Amino acid sequence: MGRPLKQLDEEQIEALAGIGCTDEEIAVALKCSSDTLTRRFAEHLRKGRELCKTSLRRMQWKSAESGNVTMQIWLGKQLLGQKDRNDVTSDDKAIVLGPLVLDGDKEL
Repeated sequence: MGRPLKQLDEEQIEALAGIGCTDEEIAVALKCSSDTLTRRFAEHLRKGRELCKTSLRRMQWKSAESGNVTMQIWLGKQLLGQKDRNDVTSDDKAIVLGPLVLDGDKEL
């Protein structure tokens, strides 16, 4: 017969995962092993981490809506597939730059 299961608060596990804590950090806070967490509470860890991402996305969106141009650009790249271009204009002609090559064999 094995030892009795340690009682852990599922809501606390979700809350800690929801603020981005790692399994190891949660285990230390709850005085258990990270193996116990992942074996018995994998769904609560997953749910907390998804809520963390949702909360962060909401804050980013609000920041972009309030006029944060950097966040607007970043969200455009992430959600809309937008990207920076490496164009240089000279005499009204656009020149698209390729990779920088040093010593004839390394690209930067």
